[in-house]
Amino acid sequence: MNITLKLYATLRDYLPPDTPGSQLRLDLPEAATIPEALASVAVPPGLAHIVMINGRHVVRPQWGQRILRDGDELAVWPAIGGG
Repeated sequence: MNITLKLYATLRDYLPPDTPGSQLRLDLPEAATIPEALASVAVPPGLAHIVMINGRHVVRPQWGQRILRDGDELAVWPAIGGG
């Protein structure tokens, strides 16, 4: 199954060095979850804060239960601070 993973802000550091922009196509096993997708590029789970699949927010308690599907777009942001 193929998905598009988009990592934003400081999470872009976890993309392979030759990745143009902030997105990467991932080939994952069927029934992969959000934590499995993040682990495939070594993003520590504690750094991911906002997660969206196909433009829809997924709350943290559902991350391990939400099964990704072929063609999904997974977008992930770190915690954002301001002041």
